[in-house]
Amino acid sequence: MFYNNMPTKKTPFISPKRLSKRLILGFSCLGFGFLAACANVIPPCGAKISPPSSELRNTKWELIRWNLPPNTNGEVRARQIPQGEKANPIQMAFDNKGEQLSGFAGCNRFTAQLNEDSRGFIFEKIATTKMSCNPARSELENDFLYELNDYRTIIRDGDRMLMIGNDREVLTFAQRSTGQQ
Repeated sequence: MFYNNMPTKKTPFISPKRLSKRLILGFSCLGFGFLAACANVIPPCGAKISPPSSELRNTKWELIRWNLPPNTNGEVRARQIPQGEKANPIQMAFDNKGEQLSGFAGCNRFTAQLNEDSRGFIFEKIATTKMSCNPARSELENDFLYELNDYRTIIRDGDRMLMIGNDREVLTFAQRSTGQQ
C-alpha cells in the first residue's frame, strides 16, 4: 500500500468575489496596455489591405513613422527617422504603369520591379546605387531595404500606407505630391 507522507502546502483562501475583482482589474490593465501599444499601428476599418499595384500608379510616398516590434513590456517604440525635405527622408514612387518602384532609401537611390501575387504585389530585383554614407544612415537604409524585400502586408487608407513586416515592424508612409522633389 502506498501512502503519501509528503507535507502539503496550504493555499491561502481567496473569496470568489475578491478573485473576480482581481481578475477584472488584471484583464482591464492588460487590455488598456494592448490598446495603448497598438494605437498607432492598427489600420482604420475602411483601409484596403494589399491593394493592387494599379491603385498605386503614379504615386509618391514618404516614410513618416517606423514602429519597432513591442518590447517585453508590450510597448511599441518608434525608430528615429529623417523627416522633411531638408533631412533627405526615405521616399518611394510608383511609376505610371504600375511596374516599377523607385526612390531614396536613406543613403542611396533604389529601384525595384513590381509583380502581382497573393499579397497584392511583391517587389523584386531591388537594386541600389553604392554611395558611402555615415554608419547610422547605412543601417537605416539596410533595414529599410530588408523591410521592402520581406514585408508581410501593405495597407492603404487614402493618403496613408502601412507596410507591415514579417518581423512586426510597421512603416507608415504619407502620400506626397508627385511634383515634389
